[in-house]
Amino acid sequence: MTRTVIHGGLVVTAAEELRADVLIEGEQVVALAATGSSVADGWTADRTIDATGMYVIPGGVDAHTHMELPFGGTAASDTFETGTRAAAWGGTTTIVDFAVQSVGAPLRAGLDTWHDKAEGRCSIDYAFHMIMSDVNESTLKEMDLLVEEGITSFKLFMAYPGVFYSDDGRILRAMQRGADNGGLIMMHAENGIAIDVLVEQALAAGKTDPRYHGEVRRELLEAEATHRAIKLAQVAGSPLYVVHVSAASAVAELAAARGQGLPVFGETCPQYLFLSTDNLAEPDFEGAKYVCSTPLRPREHQAALWRGLRTDDLQVVSTDHCPFCFVGQKELGRGDFSKIPNGLPGVENRMDLLHQAVVDGHLTRRRWIEIACAAPARMFGLYPRKGTIAPGADADVVVYDPTARQTISAATHHMNVDYSAYEGREITGKVRTVLSRGTVVLDGDAWLGRVGHGRFQPRATCQYLS
Repeated sequence: MTRTVIHGGLVVTAAEELRADVLIEGEQVVALAATGSSVADGWTADRTIDATGMYVIPGGVDAHTHMELPFGGTAASDTFETGTRAAAWGGTTTIVDFAVQSVGAPLRAGLDTWHDKAEGRCSIDYAFHMIMSDVNESTLKEMDLLVEEGITSFKLFMAYPGVFYSDDGRILRAMQRGADNGGLIMMHAENGIAIDVLVEQALAAGKTDPRYHGEVRRELLEAEATHRAIKLAQVAGSPLYVVHVSAASAVAELAAARGQGLPVFGETCPQYLFLSTDNLAEPDFEGAKYVCSTPLRPREHQAALWRGLRTDDLQVVSTDHCPFCFVGQKELGRGDFSKIPNGLPGVENRMDLLHQAVVDGHLTRRRWIEIACAAPARMFGLYPRKGTIAPGADADVVVYDPTARQTISAATHHMNVDYSAYEGREITGKVRTVLSRGTVVLDGDAWLGRVGHGRFQPRATCQYLS
């Protein structure tokens, strides 16, 4: 069994910061001891990693990715092989992707399809949520079985009529079942019926450019759907997790519910914190690169999102990584913004962008680790195996250089997509070394990982509800 010591770094977890050495045996962390103490000085190791001047942090947990997702006649450009490798380059060591149920098919068929896509192809560990596209008596019963197998979260959509959409009655039934079996309902909260009316009206008026994607998917329709989802969950006695929150008014709905003591949680994404409708309005169809749902909002919404992260009205930052190449994929929507595939690349950039938020004073170091590592692990039943550095945890560890400068660019990223949503952005901080379950998969500019190293991770139920 290989013994590794990470020596001399500042260990940063959600709970504490300490100058400590980390001892790893095989795939697990077994001990921490103050650097220079007699305990740490007595450790012997097969491999020593010098982390002097560096942070030693848990590997990131990205709880919202879409590898190989079919959408709008095409599919997300990152496979589980390319996407998990890119995640590791950015300091993320676990993803939770979404298996998709097809309408009329059982949940099991969709889950099996995603297992087939991922098994033997991932460079880091992975787990699955289940998208429920067809809520009926049979699929409600299947929810119980999936929870027992470690698929403990189920996503429903108030958007995309005719594709993923569920009406309020189906949502309520799924929430009631989740309240009984411990499954956490995740909600895409936008009023899709009303949005489709606005899309039709905009196209009829000749408003076809990408910027209209943001204009028709109005803030009020996100806030209304968030409010409605909260009330349905309250009726069902169910917890609720609202994905990709982008609007100030939606944050306010979550804050009000949490103020009442309701088990309501919220996630936002880097694109809402760092990008805006200015990007959607870029000329020559460049705005198509930034089409995602929920959409980018005017810049003034960012203050409410940062505040929500500081006050814990938003608990998690995930990426909603769903990349489509500009050439050949985003271009499907030239002349009709409604046909632009919805999604942005970002799985490689999340940890770095959030460290930049620390540099800029939006977050503390511990809050960075909380929202990017510990909270998603707790939310989705992976803690303390994932999301922290402590004895017994998986040795998913990142040595992070807080002073290194880098410029984000498609020319240097590892995601399988032909543009970067953050092209040319200069940031401070960079991953230096990444261990996945004790194996060094990245060291400086050298990729040492292998396809198939990543393992499927069955999950417990949401640990905030224990």
